[in-house]
Amino acid sequence: MKIVDAKVVVTSPGRNFVTLKVTTDDGLTGLGDATLNGRELAVVSYLEDHVVPLLIGLDAHRIEDTWQSLYRGAYWRRGPVTMAAIAAVDVALWDIKAKAAGLPLYQLLGGASRDRIRTYGHAEGRDLPELLDSVRARLSQGYPAIRIQTGIPGLKSVYGVHTTDTDDRPVPHQGAKPLVEDWDTEAYLRHIPRVFEAVRAEFGPELALLHDVHHRLTPIQAARLGQELEPYRPFWLEDCTPAENQEALRLVRRHTTVPLAIGEVFNTVHDYQTLVTEQLIDYVRSAVTHFGGVTPLRKLFDFAAQYQIKSGIHGPEDISPVGMAAAIHLNLAVHNFGIQEYSGHNALTQEVFRHAYTFTDGHLHPGEAVGIGVELDEDLAAAHPYRQAYLPVNRLQDGTVHDW
Repeated sequence: MKIVDAKVVVTSPGRNFVTLKVTTDDGLTGLGDATLNGRELAVVSYLEDHVVPLLIGLDAHRIEDTWQSLYRGAYWRRGPVTMAAIAAVDVALWDIKAKAAGLPLYQLLGGASRDRIRTYGHAEGRDLPELLDSVRARLSQGYPAIRIQTGIPGLKSVYGVHTTDTDDRPVPHQGAKPLVEDWDTEAYLRHIPRVFEAVRAEFGPELALLHDVHHRLTPIQAARLGQELEPYRPFWLEDCTPAENQEALRLVRRHTTVPLAIGEVFNTVHDYQTLVTEQLIDYVRSAVTHFGGVTPLRKLFDFAAQYQIKSGIHGPEDISPVGMAAAIHLNLAVHNFGIQEYSGHNALTQEVFRHAYTFTDGHLHPGEAVGIGVELDEDLAAAHPYRQAYLPVNRLQDGTVHDW
């Protein structure tokens, strides 16, 4: 079964998505997500100029061999652009292989290890009353676990906090330059324990609560926050410090028992070696889309399982339904599944990417369609072209770019 065509589709049904469509000589097609939020066109070029020409004529069944060839053959390994491009190829080939077998992807990964996928949703507000209303909205949707984020007193805006609970999801800033947000670490550290106290007082001790620090603390600051949150029993504290310095998590781990989740900006298993072998984290957060695909992420989960570490796949709005579907199939199959982030997508995105997976009572299931269960409406995708957009930049109050 030879690859005869591969093309890149860029569309923006509310936000930008990059999709690779691979076609074989017997008419099977496979889709892969290559979206890299804020740097989408870099991956488009990588695919169109450097990867697609290599795919034509390859045996579509040779997934591992193709992965290794693309990773090792470029000499320049790792990095988000490279790994997003490789991920798109990998998922597209798994989609094709599952279609050729007449099975949903999870069956090729060993079959189901559970009946459904537990998720967590996002609740946020500019202040505590808005946050509490947002938590109620997520509970009404059935979410069994909720990430809580709020504005910080004295700051104009905070990354990850918006006020809409409608189907019109927020998108990155569109314009010639990134939006600049302000930041005050001490104000944040004073505020967040009060947020947990208020949410616990309103909703009780049973609700699983998560919080994302977005890499903004030093190790000792992260340790302090972890200690102060312990009475409120967070499900996890995410990205509490930039983890490129893996040894920094030793200090955090020594000072708090709050579970730690890290890895959404990681691209290979090498980023995790110290964190996993020294059991410095509890959940690995990498996404199929940014980690090179299903092939390496399954290997990471098997590695992490030896140290009682679970999966917590990154699943924001900028992971397309293609990437989300691949994640759901993998989650259903692996033994050490932990939880899946799920923000959903707006109605237009779901029209462009028609998917078989379902969200019911706070849980996901991939469905029984063959392959990953996603179809791309290319005509509708073309009607919504790429729009330049940026993630924000944070500056301290003296104007310095925050070093996270």
